[in-house]
Amino acid sequence: MPDTIVILDFGSQFTQLIARRVREANVYCEILPWDAPAERAAALQPRGFILSGGPNSVYEAGAPKLPDYVLASNVPVLGICYGMQLLAHALGGRVAASTHREYGHAQVTLQPSALARAEDLAAWTNGSDALNVWMSHGDRLEQIPNGFTIFAHSTNSPVAGMMDETRRLYAIQFHPEVNHTEHGRDLLARFVHDVCGCSSAWTPDNIIDESIARIRAKVGGRPVLCGLSGGVDSSVVAALVHRAVGDQLTCVFVDTGLLRKNEADQVIETFQREQGIRLIAVNAAEEFLEALQGVTDPEEKRKRIGEKFIRVFERTLAQVPGPQDGALLAQGTLYPDVIESRGPERQSAAKIKTHHNVGGLPKDMKFELLEPLRFLFKDEARAVGSALGLPDSIVWRQPFPGPGLAVRILGEITWERLERLRAADAVLQEELLRANLLRVTSQAFAVLLPVRTVGVMGDGRTYSEVIAIRAVTTDDFMTADWARIPFDVLARISSRIVNEVPGINRVTYDITSKPPATIEWE
Repeated sequence: MPDTIVILDFGSQFTQLIARRVREANVYCEILPWDAPAERAAALQPRGFILSGGPNSVYEAGAPKLPDYVLASNVPVLGICYGMQLLAHALGGRVAASTHREYGHAQVTLQPSALARAEDLAAWTNGSDALNVWMSHGDRLEQIPNGFTIFAHSTNSPVAGMMDETRRLYAIQFHPEVNHTEHGRDLLARFVHDVCGCSSAWTPDNIIDESIARIRAKVGGRPVLCGLSGGVDSSVVAALVHRAVGDQLTCVFVDTGLLRKNEADQVIETFQREQGIRLIAVNAAEEFLEALQGVTDPEEKRKRIGEKFIRVFERTLAQVPGPQDGALLAQGTLYPDVIESRGPERQSAAKIKTHHNVGGLPKDMKFELLEPLRFLFKDEARAVGSALGLPDSIVWRQPFPGPGLAVRILGEITWERLERLRAADAVLQEELLRANLLRVTSQAFAVLLPVRTVGVMGDGRTYSEVIAIRAVTTDDFMTADWARIPFDVLARISSRIVNEVPGINRVTYDITSKPPATIEWE
């Protein structure tokens, strides 16, 4: 087992980002719920613990507690936000509600004399006396526990950073995992490498080796179906499982009718002919449209699509050669899907939306799930795909949701509206490719809105639907900023959509970041 950091999750929406930053430092980590049994944590043989933030107050009845095994393990601990307050509370410090809350950008003042004692962490500040950071708290620490030294404070936080070098306990009020915090990555890297002594062994090649071993151990001699959409995640899963079990894998591509223009032909060509993987293509467009008829609620859309996929897979299993008992279903589930759907590992976090492949699966499905990417981030999945030899056209493909255009059509789904959105999205992709912006924008797509607006075409009045363009830049898909597409490119996109797509007379551009918005509209 590689050197491991255990992150205890107290319900923060940023917990996943902590894990991503640790893995960016090439150190393996796992996220466990705060109430995970001691045996589960001990099995990972952690070199250190990181305590996440969370929405609770430590002094409230029923608030998550610090497990006894954390301090009893005698390994380094880093508390972040709620994790800092929890560590202090458990050791006799005093936490109270603050009269002035801190949310968003803030500045912390560092105390060099205190930091100088922390030889393993001191260098993360890069010699600065003050840092711009990201805060998100309504409580503050008013009295530190015995043995601790304060090394940072802010206007509203008398204790923004504290440490006990003897016991190797560290705590900060701000969030080092977000991009807004200066040198935050350096702090986490120093903690896992210099304080905890972890080696830089978490690499794509190691991920592949460990994943193959786990896949083989789980699959045995059973058949595996892989729901292949042609997107990055399912493509990497297909290549990974195929390397692990070879011809035991059968990929199933389902044409739902909710795909982008020419998508079905591209996927079949790539995997059947170029990758040499057995592929069964199923045209189920009528089934999916029938299941979605009259449905406007996005959560209901995702659940119906998730169930319909499973039914198609169950039916297709009969075409797989050899014994079919105990078949597994391989999915390209990533950890962002789990966190937003509040999967089994994330019950303490708020549900943002139900992903069709996590919370949208029917309870009576016959398959056992195989999800080798379930705890990987998008950038890790791409790195694994490249290491497996997948072409850049797949690895760097624009992300596309499993429910397809169903969650990019707001309101009722009809074939006419699907064709309208398909045509508009094709224009967007063509123009971004022409402007060399497809790799610059992490994700870009068109959304069909359930509103009509008045326009003028050919000296006549129109009353037609509206297309919204969404394009973002992001490293992790947990936070994102809207892409600054040049105005002339936006002008060409708008002009072409209005002129080439019947039923559209207005184009808007979404300039909302994530948060507060999600990347997809539904």
